[in-house]
Amino acid sequence: MNPLITSHHSLITILRLRSVVIPITVVLLSFAVSPVAQARPPLTGEDRGNGNSAAEHVSALSLSTTGSNNTAHGWFSLFSNTSGSYNTADGFQALYSNTTGGYNAANGAGALYSNTTGGSNTANGAYALFANTDGDGNTATGIEALFANTHGSQNTATGATGLQFNTEGSFNTATGFGALGSNTTGSFNTATGGNTLLNNTTGGNNTATGAAALFFNTTGHDNTATGIVALSANTTGVYNTADGANALNFNTTGHDNTATGYYALQHNSTGYENTAAGSGALTSNTTGYDNTATGTGALYSNTTGPQNTATGVFALVANTTGEGNTATGHGALNQNTTGGFNTANGIGALALNTTGAYNTANGVAALQFNTEGFDNTANGDSALVDNSTGNTNTAYGAFALSQNTTGSGNTAVGLEAGFYVTTAHSVIAIGSSAANVSNSCFIGNIRGVTTANADAIPVLVDSAGQLGTASSSRRFKKEIKSMDQVSEAILALKPVTFHYQSDKTGTAQFGLIAEEVAAVNPDLVVRDKNGEIYTVRYDAVNAMLLNEFLKEHCRVEEQQVSITQLESTVAKQQAMIATQQQRMEALTVQLKEQAAQIQKVGAQLEMSGPTPRIVANEP
Repeated sequence: MNPLITSHHSLITILRLRSVVIPITVVLLSFAVSPVAQARPPLTGEDRGNGNSAAEHVSALSLSTTGSNNTAHGWFSLFSNTSGSYNTADGFQALYSNTTGGYNAANGAGALYSNTTGGSNTANGAYALFANTDGDGNTATGIEALFANTHGSQNTATGATGLQFNTEGSFNTATGFGALGSNTTGSFNTATGGNTLLNNTTGGNNTATGAAALFFNTTGHDNTATGIVALSANTTGVYNTADGANALNFNTTGHDNTATGYYALQHNSTGYENTAAGSGALTSNTTGYDNTATGTGALYSNTTGPQNTATGVFALVANTTGEGNTATGHGALNQNTTGGFNTANGIGALALNTTGAYNTANGVAALQFNTEGFDNTANGDSALVDNSTGNTNTAYGAFALSQNTTGSGNTAVGLEAGFYVTTAHSVIAIGSSAANVSNSCFIGNIRGVTTANADAIPVLVDSAGQLGTASSSRRFKKEIKSMDQVSEAILALKPVTFHYQSDKTGTAQFGLIAEEVAAVNPDLVVRDKNGEIYTVRYDAVNAMLLNEFLKEHCRVEEQQVSITQLESTVAKQQAMIATQQQRMEALTVQLKEQAAQIQKVGAQLEMSGPTPRIVANEP
């Protein structure tokens, strides 16, 4: 059976028994005092003088009183009054024991029966404020309301047995059957509704509105409960606020909790500093602390998970022990159970995450299908939406890395950046759809785009992965000297043609083999992070080629000078030869002319006679 119903029935039984016992006690008391009443002289009229009025023949208002403006109607009402003034007693033994108390009003049998010096009390109902002696400013309306109050002041009880056992508690307000019924010394409590704060004893500054609200509270203080059975099981918990039926229903010692909404934080027992706003928000929480849930069903299943924040209908609804999660949006982190330190902002963000941790999703459906992946960051509509177990991915932009499922360590920036990356790892995509190739980098709007300015320079990357440009200014250099013969090493290089193993297009390539280059000059190659030969320093090769070209150019120029000189000598010789040729030709002409003359003379001689003989004279 419901413990609240059982306690309610038990209370009714006790009250029924008490309603029998107390009248019997009062009747016996009346018999005990009856001889005194019989010994008094008969009263004459209701006017007792000095503003006092009392019913005749019922032993109301002591004849020896010096108080003024008292009104007594009912057997033995204001019976013991001595100097008390401005009291009104209407009912059997109402204000019976009052001596000097003033400004009291008692309506009902035994109302304010024990009051002696207490003032400004109002009791309406049988045995209301029955035991009050010197408490001031109390108002009790209902049978046995504020029944046991003795010294408590400024209390208000409206309803049967309201504040029934209060003794010294002050500034309490109880409205409803059994409200604050067990309160003894607790102060500044407000109870509105049947059995509200029923078991409170010394707890103070509590406010309960609704049937059985704060029902079991005993010493807990500064609690506020609004709604049927709100905070009903609270015993010693403090600084709790429950607004809504069954809100914080089972809280016992948890403190600083705020629950607003039907069944909000219903099962919380010792969890503290939780805030739940919305029907069923944090309803299953037991010992979890520092949680904030806003929205219907937000953090509904959370039991012991601490420091979670859920804002939105069914946000973090399945979370049980996960901690440090933040979910904002309908269904955000909806299926998360034990995953911790996730942040989801947007409808359906990280919706299917179960055990994944340290994920951040900002945007509708961001990281929606992630289940176990951790350390992922997604900013943008549907960013990393298909990721399931991939880790340490970063996506900025709508649909960035949207098809990635198990790939890890990927970074994508821009609309649909990394769109074609699915299982690859360590891919960087900036403004590019990229490709499913691990350990790669893609940057859009570079290839095929001419720079706006004509002063563009090449971009390089160093061993640390830093992008930059090569500096050639003298101010950046030291130990500058001529290359001289060093460049002759390139003459031993062997250019080759080849194809890359990863190339499926069969494009012919031209270059050098890095290992062969290293054998010629180790300074002409670059090694990877493992020390393995990776590529050729083609820029250095080009510089060495230039040096060899310049050296060859010098040799050619020297040879050209020699050739020029030889050509000059040949030209001179050719000119001399030409001159001699001309002379020889002129001599030939002369010889021909002389021969012709000789021939002519000879012919003449033959015609003139015998040829004379020439005789040589011997010495």
